[in-house]
Amino acid sequence: MWWYYMQVKDFPKIESPFVRKEINNEYVVTSEINPGYEWVLEGKEDEVVCMEKLDGTDVSIVIENKKIVGIYNRLNKIELFGKGTRNIIEGLLESKDRGFLDLQDGQHFGELIGEKINGNPYNLQSNLWIPFMTYGMNSLVYKSWHKYSKSFENLKDWFFKPIDEGGIFSLLMRKRDIKQKPEGIVFHNLKTGQMSKLRLDMFQEFQGKRHKDFNI
Repeated sequence: MWWYYMQVKDFPKIESPFVRKEINNEYVVTSEINPGYEWVLEGKEDEVVCMEKLDGTDVSIVIENKKIVGIYNRLNKIELFGKGTRNIIEGLLESKDRGFLDLQDGQHFGELIGEKINGNPYNLQSNLWIPFMTYGMNSLVYKSWHKYSKSFENLKDWFFKPIDEGGIFSLLMRKRDIKQKPEGIVFHNLKTGQMSKLRLDMFQEFQGKRHKDFNI
């Protein structure tokens, strides 16, 4: 019952590595590096990893003795049979069937994606919960990140170049032989635990529906 006294954490707010400004009524990134985020472009291979950002809902679980003893959306505890929890439960059941819930004791953050989440950009037939620090680190990291020169312009080029011409693609969708751009990427500082995110819709060149909240 140690988890009963454990302080559950909220998933930290993640900032862009670049300063964002309102330009033509859109809140977009500029080439100016965000103070404190120099590590994104300067970090070495053993310091920084670049992971696909999933387009879903933040859900964390607490594991004790290989069993789920708590489910949270941000800091809100999810009751097992509460109203509106079906998608989360279905996603966790699918995750268990795939072996994603073989986790150590403690709180684990992940993304709920699927058929009834955010318009289902992954065209899944069911819901699925993906843990960041296990499946994400093992299967959704862009290993090519450290092979090329890192700069604002090169990142923008990678984001918007067609996939067939070397542009970024969704690693999750590629496993199903589907060519599709990801929502974005998340940088993880392996030494400090710091994170930073960059979505395609943060760039002024993006064409399509953007996140409306400036703080997302």
